[in-house]
Amino acid sequence: MNDTWEKLKSDCADCRLCGLCETRRNLVFGVGSEQAEIMFIGEGPGEQEDIQGVPFVGPAGKLLDDMLSMIDLDRTKVYIANIVKCRPPGNRDPQENEQAACRQWLSRQIKLVDPKIIVCLGRIAAKALMDENFRITREHGEFRDIGGRRYVATYHPSALLRDISKRPEAFMDLRGIRKEIRAVCDRTYR
Repeated sequence: MNDTWEKLKSDCADCRLCGLCETRRNLVFGVGSEQAEIMFIGEGPGEQEDIQGVPFVGPAGKLLDDMLSMIDLDRTKVYIANIVKCRPPGNRDPQENEQAACRQWLSRQIKLVDPKIIVCLGRIAAKALMDENFRITREHGEFRDIGGRRYVATYHPSALLRDISKRPEAFMDLRGIRKEIRAVCDRTYR
């Protein structure tokens, strides 16, 4: 059976596989180009995302927009999603069982988008998608080939809001991401 965006969104909206569905206001599915060559994946929705039903719309989202702009991108050229689609209470980290419950939705999103590059925003996304032992402070900015795609992690925008001393490292990561996009993507900068 061929998956479609409409079926995936409907299936995801009906999900009751973990307790996060009980406390959410809105499902936070994803946003951007469904044919993007680059996909950005964070950990989970925050308060503003839960209210609006769109990923990265709060203060971290504004910073993500600025980060995209620094490398000549915007939300129309990328696809943005999260590991979990419902807000964890109090913005806590999504638990392992919650991540496992949502994994099928993200896997289907990745398959439909079929990006060449996946950028993990923060340690939780990097651990879930790249390596369970991933160390964001040591391994950010390093590309890996996984399943025919290029993966890289950088600091989550909310971490950069809390600790501005990490911004120069994130800026270097962004430069590396732009270089990789130019090397492996056909349409993004055209």
